[in-house]
Amino acid sequence: MAIVVSHPIQYQAPWFRALARVVDLDVYFCHRQDAAGQAAAGFDTPFEWDVPLLDGYQHHFLDNRASNPHVFSYSGCDTPALEATLIAGRFDACIVSGWYLKSYVQAMRACRRHRVKLLMRGDSQLGTRRSPIKSAVKWLPYRMFLNRIDAHLYVGQANRAYLRHYGVPDEKLFFVPHFVDNEMFEAGAERARTDGAAQSVRLRFGIPADAFVALFVGRLVPLKRAADLVAAVGQARRMAGADIHVLIVGSGPDMAELQQMAACLRVPAHFAGFCNQTQLPAHYAAADALVLPSDGRETWGLVVNEAMACGLPAIVSDAAGCASDLVQAGMTGHTFPLGDTAALADRLVLLDGDVATRSAEIRGAIRCRLRAYSCEAAVQGTLKAVAAIVVGTGEGHARV
Repeated sequence: MAIVVSHPIQYQAPWFRALARVVDLDVYFCHRQDAAGQAAAGFDTPFEWDVPLLDGYQHHFLDNRASNPHVFSYSGCDTPALEATLIAGRFDACIVSGWYLKSYVQAMRACRRHRVKLLMRGDSQLGTRRSPIKSAVKWLPYRMFLNRIDAHLYVGQANRAYLRHYGVPDEKLFFVPHFVDNEMFEAGAERARTDGAAQSVRLRFGIPADAFVALFVGRLVPLKRAADLVAAVGQARRMAGADIHVLIVGSGPDMAELQQMAACLRVPAHFAGFCNQTQLPAHYAAADALVLPSDGRETWGLVVNEAMACGLPAIVSDAAGCASDLVQAGMTGHTFPLGDTAALADRLVLLDGDVATRSAEIRGAIRCRLRAYSCEAAVQGTLKAVAAIVVGTGEGHARV
């Protein structure tokens, strides 16, 4: 099996490693992302991920012939040698990660020409804002295009609803959930709680031990709507007298505006800046809940998976892709209407009380929910898809 992806991504590496243990796998990257490219993606600071991205599976970097190589738009990845590569590999099946890059379209065309079974794993959802005219124009072409894919590996319920909207039948849908390295985050958070690292985060920012900490993790860009969290905490503190602090982990172009807003509203907001993967568990452990206020362009929100792996409940905008999968009201957290800061303030006050009185129950519910959103679940879903479209037809020889 081949997988074609834009560039090495920290969330995908565990999936590749696990798949490589049960199928003959080659992963092809369309672009070499460097530290400057990470900054351009909205992190606003150059960096390299501090967890292994390439260990444990066969991988190859394709020759990206784009005039301006990047992973943000269709023209950023152009890999004309991909077709010959897929032919030479004599693959039974190929997974592509969507269709927004030219390289993905090149892979799909090659698969159709040479009768390689094509699977797609994307996370598009209907919650993304589109004009009625644009939606109508897209409906028939998308219906025809998506139904030509042999199997879709949907990551969650919003993504499944998107595919069903365009007429993809159930027999082509296989659940391959979005997930993070749950064990790594859980172990890191527990270690931070016992060795003092979590307490050190609070001490660093002068956060009282008994204050409720609402955590935001992510790029500080408009779609993430971190300002909604700052505004909601201001309302909760004024209206309910709640001792809620905001801890913002991340960097980006909106930082100065958020700092000014917090000062004007007299919200105790603390800015930790960018934190790499191994630094995150201590910050999750220092908080009481994660808040993801993002709009519909947030097709999932993997920071919610990270937070829950660390034992935190989450308050998530109803526009974010993960909301219907990960959030059980009153158990693993709450949802709120996008942009409704008064409703978000209410949820913060409610969760403050829940965490104080029902912490063990909440953690148990989170642990139960994450079982379905794990690397193991993603691998099993992938194998089911391969068995259905390759082994089930008698055409393949994948070791499943």
